[in-house]
Amino acid sequence: MSTLLHIGDVVCAIIEREERFLIARRSSGRHLAHKWEFPGGKVEPGESEVEALRRELREELGVTVEMIERLTPVEHRYPDRSLRLIAFRCKIIEGAPQAGEHEELRWIGIDEARDYDFPEADIPILAEYRQKRASAQGEEQNRVKRG
Repeated sequence: MSTLLHIGDVVCAIIEREERFLIARRSSGRHLAHKWEFPGGKVEPGESEVEALRRELREELGVTVEMIERLTPVEHRYPDRSLRLIAFRCKIIEGAPQAGEHEELRWIGIDEARDYDFPEADIPILAEYRQKRASAQGEEQNRVKRG
């Protein structure tokens, strides 16, 4: 019987720009290779979630971000490992994203997300993000109607 490796806390960013957000394609030779994900990485000992995400995005993409909102953490088990995935909505305040360790980066709209193959742990995050976007759009429409 194989032992399940617990990776620990992993942070990821839903980096927003206008009505789109950034996704990154995992490189060959990595766990979940070629799947699309939200960029981020492991929280190191002594780091806060926010510090870890800022560090990872500087290292992976060459950008500095501002956090907008923390989403609900997701506990997930893959066949060989488990993790706690913590997503933040963010916006870039400095730099332009570079693929770095990823095969490719893309800016997509929420309705395009279903066309991409995301890791299972990302699916509940996408669902919560979709719901938040729909709620925000509904509130905006109500404000416009009230005028």
